[in-house]
Amino acid sequence: MKLTSKLAVTTAIGLGLMASAATAADVTLRIQSHQGTNTTQGRLLANFVDDVNVMTDGEVEIEMFYSSAVVASAETFDAASNGIIDCDMTNGSYQTGKNPAFQFVADTMGGYDTPMQYLAWVNFGGGREAINELYAPYGMHFVGAQVGGQESLNSSKPLPGIEALDAFKFRSPPGMETEIFQSLGASPIVMDFTEIFTALETGIIDGADASTLAVNTSLGIYDIAKHTTYPGFHSMSSDQLACRTDVWEGLKPSYQRVIETAHKKLMADYVMVTMVENGEALAKMPEMGVTTYDWSAEDRSKFRDAAKGAWEEWAKKTPEAAKMVESHKAFLKRIGLTN
Repeated sequence: MKLTSKLAVTTAIGLGLMASAATAADVTLRIQSHQGTNTTQGRLLANFVDDVNVMTDGEVEIEMFYSSAVVASAETFDAASNGIIDCDMTNGSYQTGKNPAFQFVADTMGGYDTPMQYLAWVNFGGGREAINELYAPYGMHFVGAQVGGQESLNSSKPLPGIEALDAFKFRSPPGMETEIFQSLGASPIVMDFTEIFTALETGIIDGADASTLAVNTSLGIYDIAKHTTYPGFHSMSSDQLACRTDVWEGLKPSYQRVIETAHKKLMADYVMVTMVENGEALAKMPEMGVTTYDWSAEDRSKFRDAAKGAWEEWAKKTPEAAKMVESHKAFLKRIGLTN
């Protein structure tokens, strides 16, 4: 082989190796979400993955497992803590069995009127610090929260205000929500999400706590239930990004900052897209024969008072729950939602 040919081959090999080195990720994070790829949040998670990759010039890749593909949703936190995956992008309430304080990471039930109020608690009201104090013993680091908006309660009967909850039979998830509605005279029935349609059709329940107005519409719930609350008042469940502490601390500060920034973009986008999708769903309600009810400030305040009563009982369960409740109460007062 001629010298020039050898040189060309050597140069080509060298350039190839350099190209491989340039495209190879320095870090790969394995993250599980319980969201499906076609859900609103699932689509935004794909954007989050791409944002992190682009902003780090390909040095950080995220392998996202959707629809709880690796372990069951409730096992994601432990899977990250134990090294099966690196980060959890599910819901903190799945861990309420570990400590009731986890309930107040994900859903205060009536505490906040808008997602931005809750996110303000996380980012500027001491929420992130309170959550990380709770997560530290489990070897996990809380990065941030993502929540779209209030869920809409749906019903086969009118729901004009808080008085309509008397003897109202509806599907409810277990836990604090059931206790709050019982205190207001309702008859919550704990059942799996998949049983809602049959229970509504047969009259076993009058209504259901399912999801947001847009998601309820996509599921076909309003084909049966012709009454709904909007904007919602009772539940605003938030998902999270939480990573194993040693994984997070092992990242370069620049990588941490990129992930935090990309997640805040996800956080804001989720609020905005949910607002748009709920607005589009709201426009369809009249033609679907669905009546919407926007509860008065007085009724919302009564529900919040009932929720706070449940908070006080849950705060007695563990010191960590007490701290979390006090953090929320102080912030609600700070932003003028309570006296």
